[in-house]
Amino acid sequence: MDIIPGGSRPSSSGSAEYFSGAVRIDPLHSAPDPARLRAVIVTFEPAARTAWHTHPLGQTLHVLSGLGLVQSWGGPLREIRPGDTVWFASGEKHWHGAAPDVAMTHLAMQEAEDGIAVDWLEKVSDDQYGLSK
Repeated sequence: MDIIPGGSRPSSSGSAEYFSGAVRIDPLHSAPDPARLRAVIVTFEPAARTAWHTHPLGQTLHVLSGLGLVQSWGGPLREIRPGDTVWFASGEKHWHGAAPDVAMTHLAMQEAEDGIAVDWLEKVSDDQYGLSK
């Protein structure tokens, strides 16, 4: 058993290479081999979002607070709210983030394959996000 005290891991800012807007990442868990689970709490300020990306073994999001947006490549833009759980299948190209005027916090869980839990792609444009009308 390993207990990691709350608040013992520092928060970090989401890299401008992979996120648009202000994003805070709070690490929760990175399982030692052979386990593969990675879990973080991510807080997106209003209009902040990820770039398009995929996960080799899929990703589960659980919304903790606020109002968020999610989209899979070629699919409709969807709202997510506290208590909602979202599953993205292995290799499914997608993005997620906050609504334009409301912050959003979610728990993100994914497994790493050969040490890789995410494959980052191009940024989500303002048109794709819905800011340019």
